[in-house]
Amino acid sequence: MKIVILDGSAANPGDITWEAFEKLGEVKAYDITSKDQLIERLEGAECAITNKTAFDRSVFEQLPCLKYIGVLATGYNVVDLDAAREHGVTVTNVPEYATFATAQHTMALLLELTNLAGLHSASVMEGEWCRCPQFCYFKAPLTELAGKTLHIIGPGKIGKRVALMASAFGMTVTATPHDLSLEGSSFDAGGTVVRYLSFEEGIGNADVVSLHCPLTDDTREIINRDSLALFRPGALLINCARGPVVNEEAVRAALNSGKLGGYGADVVCTEPMLGSNPLKGAPNCVITPHIAWTPVETRIRLIDMAAANLKAFIDGNPVNTVS
Repeated sequence: MKIVILDGSAANPGDITWEAFEKLGEVKAYDITSKDQLIERLEGAECAITNKTAFDRSVFEQLPCLKYIGVLATGYNVVDLDAAREHGVTVTNVPEYATFATAQHTMALLLELTNLAGLHSASVMEGEWCRCPQFCYFKAPLTELAGKTLHIIGPGKIGKRVALMASAFGMTVTATPHDLSLEGSSFDAGGTVVRYLSFEEGIGNADVVSLHCPLTDDTREIINRDSLALFRPGALLINCARGPVVNEEAVRAALNSGKLGGYGADVVCTEPMLGSNPLKGAPNCVITPHIAWTPVETRIRLIDMAAANLKAFIDGNPVNTVS
């Protein structure tokens, strides 16, 4: 089988291997593939492995040999699934590979906003501690998490892991579920009871709001000018979901006014980030370049699971199919 990896440098910039795929066929791996290069590189290939390289209807029409697309991610919106079905192409994704890493990154963003480790380290390296007459100093007030309330929008696998971590910090955790019929009930997060609240009640009572919902028509810009008006003054917002679940202009305005005490995100609406993004240079804002999923252990797991998907397809028993 001819296997083409189209944009492999995201998952594997050279620190791990494609050995799991190489056991299954002839592998050609590219760091990046542009739209203009896609057809030529996949000519004669039965299998394409993609992360963010898009497959629209015209691609399927030009690749009669293509039988399988393995998405190196949980999200699969880069593939036109209707066109894939019509052309008999199986599409798979890799669910839940980054649960631990994404929850960990969520807490890292929250801790950066509350403990300002980066700000203080930079000042120490610049020599400010050497000039300080007191044994310690702080550049801005720090925040203790114990006793604060964290509200989770979308308590799936990642959200529930965040709930467990937050409870270990002594936080009270509430959540708004995908299934609104669950409102008023609760779930157990490692011995901590998490109550389900409505969206409005949850964000209105929270010191921290953490987003872990999928991007759908219902969740697009769920954080906007009107919902931000319900936040407690100075509350923090964390987004390790998808950029478009927030209105970035509204978030910038809330940061500028102080209504929002801080914003920590691993995603933006357009990636790579545009120079015109309203959050660029915003006060009390920490943004990382979509790296929550990238610990080496997580990426090895991703590649191994994606290769297992392909082997199952070859064996005639496909798993994790989305088309």
